[in-house]
Amino acid sequence: MKLPLSRCLVALSLTCPYTLASAGQLVVVEDHGGVSALPYYQDLVPEPADAQRPPLQGVQMGGAFPVVTPEMTPGLVQGRVINAPGLQPLFLVGDDESSRAWLQQHLQQLQQLQAVGLVVNVSGPSRLAEVKKWGPGLQLLPTPGSDIAGRLSLRHYPVLITSTTVQQ
Repeated sequence: MKLPLSRCLVALSLTCPYTLASAGQLVVVEDHGGVSALPYYQDLVPEPADAQRPPLQGVQMGGAFPVVTPEMTPGLVQGRVINAPGLQPLFLVGDDESSRAWLQQHLQQLQQLQAVGLVVNVSGPSRLAEVKKWGPGLQLLPTPGSDIAGRLSLRHYPVLITSTTVQQ
C-alpha cells in the first residue's frame, strides 16, 4: 500500500527533521536575544564589502591602543632552556629604546627564523609604525603579552622565544 505524498513528508519530517529545514530556510530553535558580537570580529571583515558596517576601530584603525602589558618592562632576561615542540619562533618588544637597539642587533637572526614579533607595550599607531621601521621585513603585531609572561615567567623584554630557548 502506498502512502499519499503528504503523509510521506510528515513521516520524513518526524524521522529526519533536518531534511525539510535544510531544503529551505534555517529554522530558529531558540533566541535569547543579546548584543551582537560583530564589533569583536569587524577587523576580520565577516560581511560582504557592499553591506553597511559600523566604522572600523580595532587594530586596523587604531582602536586597540594603547597596548599595555603591566607584568613586563624593558630589562635583562636570563636565558634558559624550554621544551615547547612546534612553537613558532616569536619575540616580544616594546616601543622603547632598548627594544629598538635589540631589534637592530638581532634583525638578521629574526628574519632567518621567520619569527613573529609581538609589540607588548606600545602607546599608539604612530609608535607602532616607528617600531615597524626598526624591524624591516618582520611581522610585528600589537598584542598584550600578559598570558605569555605568565606562562613563561617573563618580567622583561626584549626577548626571543623558540621551541627550545628563551633568550635575549
